[in-house]
Amino acid sequence: MLIGNVGKEPVIKYYDHDQAVAMFTLATTERGYTLQNGTQVPDRTEWHNIVLTRGLAKVTEKYVHKGDKLYIEGRIRYRTYDDQKGVRRYVTEIYADNMEMLSPKPVKETDDVQNQQQPNNFESIDKAPF
Repeated sequence: MLIGNVGKEPVIKYYDHDQAVAMFTLATTERGYTLQNGTQVPDRTEWHNIVLTRGLAKVTEKYVHKGDKLYIEGRIRYRTYDDQKGVRRYVTEIYADNMEMLSPKPVKETDDVQNQQQPNNFESIDKAPF
């Protein structure tokens, strides 16, 4: 289980039969503190590679952006590969089973403009002759 902020815009890749995979980094921060003897322990930020598949990948494509706060549940997977120079590289990824968006939904300007331009129904009642 991780709670953190998206580090980069998600990368979405499609393959067979409209199946999608989304990948992005997630930063989790453990807040710093002060020990009883006055020693300052600084904040510690860890970066995680997140992988989402199928429906979660499509939701990510539409709604997840850099800086958004997310809750992720998943499994850790390790893999290795050899880079172009033949050096063995190790990658740790979190394959997400569940994702919840924790960032508040942004207010669209068009919604604000529509609300301001709608007539107030009470004005017509006040002007009606009785």
